[in-house]
This record gives sequence, C-alpha cells and structure tokens, in this order.
Amino acid sequence: MSLHIVGIGTAVPQHYITQEHAALLARQFSDQVDGHDNILTSLYRRSGVKTRHSAVLTSSSNSVPPRQSFFVPVRGRADRGPTTGARMSRYEVAAGPLALAAAENALTRAQVNAAEITHLVTVSCTGFRAPGFDLTLVHDLGLAATTARTHIGFMGCHAALNGLRVAKAFADADSKACVLLCAVELCSLHQRYGWGPEQVVANSLFADGAAAVVARGNARHDTATTSVGQLLASGSMVLSNSASLMQWRVGDTGFEMSLSPRIPDVIRHELRPWLGRWLAAQDLSTEQIGAWAIHPGGPRILHACGAAIGLTPDQLAPSRYVLANYGNMSSPTVLFILDRLCRHNAPRPCVLLGFGPGLTIEAALLA
Repeated sequence: MSLHIVGIGTAVPQHYITQEHAALLARQFSDQVDGHDNILTSLYRRSGVKTRHSAVLTSSSNSVPPRQSFFVPVRGRADRGPTTGARMSRYEVAAGPLALAAAENALTRAQVNAAEITHLVTVSCTGFRAPGFDLTLVHDLGLAATTARTHIGFMGCHAALNGLRVAKAFADADSKACVLLCAVELCSLHQRYGWGPEQVVANSLFADGAAAVVARGNARHDTATTSVGQLLASGSMVLSNSASLMQWRVGDTGFEMSLSPRIPDVIRHELRPWLGRWLAAQDLSTEQIGAWAIHPGGPRILHACGAAIGLTPDQLAPSRYVLANYGNMSSPTVLFILDRLCRHNAPRPCVLLGFGPGLTIEAALLA
C-alpha cells in the first residue's frame, strides 16, 4: 500500500523581517549585549537566513526595522520577556488562520472538496490549546463533523514526517481515506531574552509558517493522484546517548530550546550508516535518490548532511533556499522544501529527512 499526495499548500504570516534588522532588534532583548555586538551580528549573519516571517510583526522590513509591540526592550537582568501565558494567548489568535490558509491552498491544488476529507492530522510544537486549531480547520473549511482528528504535538522539526506516517497508516487501513495533514508553528513567539550562544543561535534561525498536504489511499488512484508523489516508506532512528543534544522545554517565559554545537558532528557520523541500511531495505542506494528534502536546522546541519551522504551543492540548494527565505519554521519546513521540489519537477525518488529532540532522525521515501 502507499499514500498518494495530491496537493501541497503553504502559508506564512503577512510581515517579514530581514536578518540584519532581526539582529538589531535582538540587541534590545538582553542587557548583556554590550561588548558582544560583533558576536551577535556574526551569529545572525552565519545563520543562512536572509528573511523570515513572524506573527508578532505589524510591518515588514524596509529602510527601517519592522514594527512589533509583543517583545519590549529588556528592563533588567531578571527580565525574560512575556510570560508563557501571554505567548500562548498570541498562539491561540494566530495559529488557526495560518493553518487555514495553508490547508485551503492544499485543497485547491489537490482539487479536493473539503467534504471529502475523512481524516485530519495536525502538527505543532510551539503552542497548546484545547480545543486546538484542528477545530478551526473543521469549522472554517467545512469538514464533516465526523472527520477523525489526530494531533501530533511537541515532536519538533521532524514532526511533519511523523504526520505523513500517521496519514499512511490511515490510508493503509482504509483505501477510501482522504487525509488532510496540516503543520503550523509560531516559533517567533519563543524569542529568548538574555545572552548565551545557544539561545542566540536559536533566536537567529526560527520563524513562523504553516504547510498542509492532501493525500489519498489507493481508491482514487489516477493521473492527478501521482502529481506530487507516493509515500512508499518511512523510517525513524533514535541515536544512542544523544538526548541532551537537543531539548525543548516549557518554561515560565516561553519554551526553552537548547541546541548543542555537537549536533552537526553527530549527524555527520551517524546519518550515513543508518540511511544506507534503511534505503537498502527499500532496494535503493543513496546514489539512486533523485532529490533530497533535508530539514535545514541550520547551515552546519545541512553541511553535515551533505558531507555524510555525499550530496552536491545543487542537491542541497532547495533546503538552503527555504532556510534563506523563510528561516527554520520547525515542522512545516520540510514540506516547504518538498513543495519547491515539486514545482521544479525534481526527479524521483525523493527522500525527506528531519531531525529533532531525541536526537532523532526521521525519513520518508516518495516516488
């Protein structure tokens, strides 16, 4: 059995910020930046990000930095910014409309009526609410009240691949299934105050966005069904002794992420052996893969993946493009890359790769 992806849709908040302006704003969020200006500017410049979108912005970058009022300048060393409650209140307001825009785009491109959706899979790790944005999608898209809903929460940057695995399980169980998968993240709500290399790196990378896919089982297999691709297999690997390398905790002033500088070296060492075994189980080798959608956790992670697998700059270009123009949006990002590959008629098969807390590698194979 396989899952046929028939449409992809993406969406970002209206306003964007350039990395130069983001670095200027970041200086306002720490009373310890003095003397570290060059380090902060360098970290932002080396992030691989040029522009990114945020739900807290009320204008976009032009000759002056964009406006926003959610994060105010630091008022002392103990100031850590808005409370988690305030950040979740903003998530409640912004997540639903962004998810709705991506889902509407996916349904339009798939030429699927909302009434045909039998299963809804939602993905997010940057906010909590009950009822969640899944009910926003049910109500505003006009999905049937009997639509089966499944939420995948707090799994990080690879979670859209977990969502595809769940969608495939539904399609394998019911060939008439029509699944809408929607991932939405508002990473910018978790801007960290204070000074520290790990948090500055996180602040320099993360952004907001949403992506959705519409997928069917075999019952409606036709030429339109294969326009995006067939999910043939998925894989998962939790690396040993790596749990401390990437962590994501709920704090009193937002969610707190820690990213070890060792992550790229671990990926470089561990990725190729596992990936080779997983592809061999699908009767494939890395040399036979036509395109790669690799989650751009940062430029060093992309470089590590390229070195481990033996990829060319052209093969990494779609991931670098999305990182540069949208930043790291966590779970939707790999679907942005897949969308770009599809729009450019990239060769198949295609492998999607994501990395998340654990340290975990997730993969998906599309034909």
